[in-house]
Amino acid sequence: MATENNSQEKLIALLQLAYSGELAASYAYRGHWRSVSNADEKTSIKNIQDDEWRHRRLVGEMLTALGSGPSRRREIRATVIGRTLGLLCHFTGWLAPMYGAGKLESRNIREYETAARYARDCGRIDLIDCLLEMAEVEWEHELYFRSRVLSHALGRRLTLWPQPLPKEAIRTSFELEPVAQSLEEESPQVAPRAQSRRDEMFIAPSEQDISQAP
Repeated sequence: MATENNSQEKLIALLQLAYSGELAASYAYRGHWRSVSNADEKTSIKNIQDDEWRHRRLVGEMLTALGSGPSRRREIRATVIGRTLGLLCHFTGWLAPMYGAGKLESRNIREYETAARYARDCGRIDLIDCLLEMAEVEWEHELYFRSRVLSHALGRRLTLWPQPLPKEAIRTSFELEPVAQSLEEESPQVAPRAQSRRDEMFIAPSEQDISQAP
């Protein structure tokens, strides 16, 4: 029982982070798609923004089902960060937002995978499929932004974030993993660590001049 309670506490903390993180991402992507001139890129990034709003709604429903809700402090913080990043997209050039978005999405994959493991460990089997589906959507987002970065001459010279495993590995690795292994692999500080990761949205390597559009 203690193990299940611990897993539920971690799940709630991670979902609160994700809920506010999706708010920040949605605001940032709104500025991002408005800053690009290519019509196809506008549409693709706008669709990604819509996905983030949908994820926020789903995560909110999960928090309610767990008897919890969002963190007001994180909501305020996410609003400020997201709107600021959305504005900066109009001044940082084409490549930096693409790089930062791809790096963020790769981390979001792992966050939803971790949340699915916490859900399993605390007996909330009903939440697992939705969490894994959101991880799969974030995988698609990462693939898109990675492809855009690699389409840029300078982007191909940058050291990219680690490439995720194939999409199907999201579910196969989950199915093969022993129950409660996530408790051994993740420390209690998972939420603070993830918060710092969220704050790195749209940040590209500072030593590189990546302000020019392709």
